[in-house]
Amino acid sequence: MSNTGQRWQAAMGKGGPSLDLEVGRVALQAQGAVLMSAGRAVVLVTAGSQTEPAAHLSFFPLTVEYREKMASAGRIPGSFMRREARAANHEILTARLVDRSIRPHFPDGFRCETQVFATVMSFDADIDAAAMAITGASAALTISPIPWGGPVAGVRVARIDGELKLFPAMAERKRADLDLVVSVTREGLVMVEGSAGEVAEEVLIAALEEAQKGALPLLEVQEQMRSAVGREKRAFETAAPDSELVAKAASLLAPHVEALFSAPSKRERSERTQTVLGEVVVDLASEDGEDDSGAQDAARHALRDVIRDRALAGQRLDGRGIEEVRPISGEVAWLQSAHGSSLFSRGETQAVVTCTLGTGENEQLIEDLHGVHKEAFLLHYNFPPYSVGEVRPMRGPSRRDIGHGTLARWALRAVLPEADAFPFTIRVESEITSSNGSSSMATVCGGSLALMDAGVPIREPVAGIAMGLIASGDRSVILTDILGDEDHLGDMDFKVAGTAGGITAVQLDNKLGSLPREVLARALEQARKGRLHILEQMRGICPQPRAEPPAHAPRVLFRQIRPARIRDLIGPGGRHIKSVQSETGVKVDVGDDGRVRIYGPPGARLKEADQRVHFLTGEPRVGGIYRGRVAGVTEFGCFVELFHGIDGLVHVSDLDTTQVEHPSQVATVGEEMVVKVLGASPEGKIRLSRKEALGASDAEIEG
Repeated sequence: MSNTGQRWQAAMGKGGPSLDLEVGRVALQAQGAVLMSAGRAVVLVTAGSQTEPAAHLSFFPLTVEYREKMASAGRIPGSFMRREARAANHEILTARLVDRSIRPHFPDGFRCETQVFATVMSFDADIDAAAMAITGASAALTISPIPWGGPVAGVRVARIDGELKLFPAMAERKRADLDLVVSVTREGLVMVEGSAGEVAEEVLIAALEEAQKGALPLLEVQEQMRSAVGREKRAFETAAPDSELVAKAASLLAPHVEALFSAPSKRERSERTQTVLGEVVVDLASEDGEDDSGAQDAARHALRDVIRDRALAGQRLDGRGIEEVRPISGEVAWLQSAHGSSLFSRGETQAVVTCTLGTGENEQLIEDLHGVHKEAFLLHYNFPPYSVGEVRPMRGPSRRDIGHGTLARWALRAVLPEADAFPFTIRVESEITSSNGSSSMATVCGGSLALMDAGVPIREPVAGIAMGLIASGDRSVILTDILGDEDHLGDMDFKVAGTAGGITAVQLDNKLGSLPREVLARALEQARKGRLHILEQMRGICPQPRAEPPAHAPRVLFRQIRPARIRDLIGPGGRHIKSVQSETGVKVDVGDDGRVRIYGPPGARLKEADQRVHFLTGEPRVGGIYRGRVAGVTEFGCFVELFHGIDGLVHVSDLDTTQVEHPSQVATVGEEMVVKVLGASPEGKIRLSRKEALGASDAEIEG
């Protein structure tokens, strides 16, 4: 067996590394396999599909997996088993990017179980493996016999220091105010996802156009590969619905259309629809001798055509105008034990959102190929089955839950205060209690309200809105704040979140294969208007963040100590810091730079803990006045302990303004004494004076 294959090369942006694609070297039994390399990064992507359809399924069973091997970065997993386990969140998010990029290009009605698997074999911090995985999945499918209509190219584009750059390195992305992953075909945009720092709509459009230009070399190389090594595609024809039968179904539906469109709720509309479709199927079967399957298919197509045609004429399922946002309501502080809470409703979509403030020990430890790092802002999204009237088992967060939560997290992250100003770990949790379109954007709105209710000083409130598109020939209509049915029957799902000043997160899934610039611009403008409307409604619910967190939320006090004093704060075996925490009920965090954070409920115990930390780590300054403890009395004066391990001498002549015959007249071991630091003796001992500190006010006493 040969260990070398055929290679192709494509540019990854101007001045960036080239992408090598190799076929015939590894995974030779896969139906399609491409080994990609750029810099030191190596990603293997394979594609496989069953030849027979899964007859019992009414959907396309596509599975996409993306996995990173720790060995690719010279690391051993930190888990107990010391091996890779379930996919991490960032791996799931990348798999979703690949899935959403390739899924629209499989033929309608394709039911053969299909799997695409991307594995990072070698890691390079400057190379974006997510974009490579999208291109690799497309290349593997393109050369395989699996029916598929690509190719697609994956591109990352970011705006760094005001300039757009393709395929930036990770270090550069940290400075970006716009960071997008985009998948593109020859016809246009397929998928977009990313975060931003309140950028204008024009900036987003320019970035997407730059991504389309950068995708061309990646599309060209896949076309070359298809010509050179592509296998003949398996025959598959989409069974088109019987046009005559669909027309008959449409005529049978016509008398019931107004009743469907006038239904006041999702549940009633669904019930009416099922009843009407059932009657149409019975009539079709009796008139034409059709089996139930053919009649049901014709009835569904007829209903889909009716809904789309009416939308193109400006008539929506719930009677709204095409740019009209559903009614909004909400409240904050309704869950009394939560640090922050909100109940946000937009139409029949509702989210219960909480915000919890924690300490540094609550930060999430994340291990990936870059190493182990901490995350202080968490957002978790839950979609229980009752939110859509279903019953199903709960088995932890789904890929959809993780994807929606991450999009909402990106949207809110842009407005959070700096850690030095608000050093709490923040967890936002969204429970979707009712869903009829865009629950992720309801999470953004409810999350913004919950953050403000918890006293988090966000710069601006954030709102999100989902846009839809229905297109037929040269006619198209963009729908603001889409319903679930409009999403299912439409041609685009476009979510935009941001402040009044600009966009903070975006996600686009396009089912058409192309999206003209003017349509994108129109969708963004409608989204901006809708976002501003929602923000105005949110101001009526909670106009601004609380001045401070609620009484039962933790507070934090700061101290800056010399790094050399950290060991004194911790103590032998951690004895000192554990004692402070256990006896005062607070949490003390200390960084390597000597920054100490003391968390606890407001009140005397927090102040006591602060004073004890000050005693363990403080250092006197000349001229400072301190409250110390008398540690010893001698003939010539007394010793006063100012801080842990630091004491000084008050000479008998400095004990009082009048003559003191013996120090014991003024000083008793164990008692407090307020003293002023005079300086140091020639021997290096600290010189103190009680006389100079007499009459000092509490405000003058340090610590």
